[in-house]
Amino acid sequence: MKKVPLHVQILLALILGAAFGAFFSVDKNKLEITYKKNSDQVEETIKDWSSSYIAIGDSTVSAFSSKDQIAIINKFKHYYNSSEKSIKLVFEKENRKLVYSNVIAVRKEHTLATYIKPVGDLFIRLLSFLAIPLVISTLIVGAASLSDFKKLGRIGLKTFSLYIATTTIAITIGLGLANLISPGTRIDPSSKERLMSSFQEESAEKAVETLDISIVDFFVEIVPKNPFDAISNGNMLQIVFLAVIFGITLTLIDKKKRDTVLEFFDGVSDTMIKMVDLFMLIAPYGVFALIAATIADFGFEILTTLIWYIAAVILGLLIQTYIVYGSMLKFLGRSSLKDFFTNIRNAQAIGFSTSSSAATLPITLDCVENKMKTNKDIAGFVLPLGATINMDGTALYQGVAAVFIAQVYGFDLTIVEQLTIVITAVLASIGTAPVPGVGIIMLVMILNAINIPAQGIALILGVDRILDMMRTITNVTGDAAVAVTVANTEERSNIVS
Repeated sequence: MKKVPLHVQILLALILGAAFGAFFSVDKNKLEITYKKNSDQVEETIKDWSSSYIAIGDSTVSAFSSKDQIAIINKFKHYYNSSEKSIKLVFEKENRKLVYSNVIAVRKEHTLATYIKPVGDLFIRLLSFLAIPLVISTLIVGAASLSDFKKLGRIGLKTFSLYIATTTIAITIGLGLANLISPGTRIDPSSKERLMSSFQEESAEKAVETLDISIVDFFVEIVPKNPFDAISNGNMLQIVFLAVIFGITLTLIDKKKRDTVLEFFDGVSDTMIKMVDLFMLIAPYGVFALIAATIADFGFEILTTLIWYIAAVILGLLIQTYIVYGSMLKFLGRSSLKDFFTNIRNAQAIGFSTSSSAATLPITLDCVENKMKTNKDIAGFVLPLGATINMDGTALYQGVAAVFIAQVYGFDLTIVEQLTIVITAVLASIGTAPVPGVGIIMLVMILNAINIPAQGIALILGVDRILDMMRTITNVTGDAAVAVTVANTEERSNIVS
């Protein structure tokens, strides 16, 4: 019996996981409440309430409708963390009043789809476990193998230039589509109020998180004070610097000693790649669990509310992924687009399910080096760098999101303000951790730069997870496209010379 290809297994896992999550979805009108009663903890479930409110002492502090499940949870967390008094939850249901005193926890229900999420979390942890040793070993070998400093500088300049260029194009596409489609003018006031109410507390927390941008500090902080601290904290930019400098310096020592060290790290790199093959055996199960839990918790109701915003982001991502990268590969890399997009699909699927360029890096390396037969030294140098500084999908989404929020608030952004978005987004994408959710923090910084209320991110938090998954596909594809393009241009240069 013919074995089913891995990419087909992953695709089936995505489809079946989405269906499973939709079937075992979290009830939007049900809450699990834990409260103290006579020194015991009691858990009860309440559903189908008509209205509710939170009271602290004898004062009502927040009131809710039947559709405010998320708002109730977020508001409770806020009051529970900030108030020393006991909290009371009161629900109106079928002309009855249900009172829960001394509440200590409020959460959504768990379903079969959310109970299996740890399988997906384990898969992400396995891939993340590989990322740092793989980056270190491949970059050291890659930098040492590019022993010609002139060649190394040329490859570095090409890589950095392409990453900056594609990021700038991505944010420009995002701004263009947002201005053309005007998604912020298509959302009705009642939907705006409901979104702001549901995600107000979460947005307030994100709004105080900032990313300081200073070109001087950026270059200074690339150099780690303690390399082991950089490795333990997963500071990818410092790890890249460490590995590149280590690899370059290796070329300056005795050949016998250099070969011994290189052989060791080459062995580490091959071992990590072999681990990728082993871990990918559980990929369909991990993908199934991640997608099922996301769909079960996320639901589809909010999609209709933000459909124009979502459409603008997805259209932009498609243009960036297939037209911008396709043109670069065709005209600069002289590559077969069919072969490229066929060989990169495993990395795209894993990027979608994990929402992390760093966790997907081992898969991307495997696709580029083994399936596309790209120069191992160049791929080992370009891809880890891309996972750190190249976030085209995130930059594009931020362009759409910033204009969308501005439109909802009634702000008409000037050319100067939109240019500020481009510059800020490009700078923010360099060196930002390639992990899920960091795009929201970058967006807060962009909104602050153009004087738009940062609390406006509450409007888009409800769909951020699913769009994070989609923009990671673009991030991962962009890394691979640049690696293939740089490798092919170097190969042509060698033939000419």
